[in-house]
Amino acid sequence: MKPLELAEETLVVIESDADIVAARMRGRALASQMGFPPTLATLVATAISELARNILLYAGRGEVVLTPVERGGRRGLAVMARDEGPGIPDIPRAMEDGYSTSGRLGLGLPGVRRLVDEFEITSQLGCGTTVTVKKWLG
Repeated sequence: MKPLELAEETLVVIESDADIVAARMRGRALASQMGFPPTLATLVATAISELARNILLYAGRGEVVLTPVERGGRRGLAVMARDEGPGIPDIPRAMEDGYSTSGRLGLGLPGVRRLVDEFEITSQLGCGTTVTVKKWLG
């Protein structure tokens, strides 16, 4: 694989619906620049959208960081969504389909986990939540 000349990381502050759209668009564009086919770039964009929506919904403000990664000759895109909101009191429960504290469908986090290759979540009550996901090319 030839080396890519991409930014080390892209930060998108999430404070409004427009920021969710911006994060989604930047993620899709970066994935495309990295050589992700359109279907995989759309999966990345969808995961970013869900994570950013959760930031806005539960914390009101946060950020999404997009970082190209490489491991064992494989390229991928890491997405870290972090906030300083109330935290998630029961992560295993939050990862169940249909569970929601906001009255929504409860498909966000479990859906994101299905869209990506790697998923990690940490949360501390009163301090916030960080979700890090990776999607690998090839």
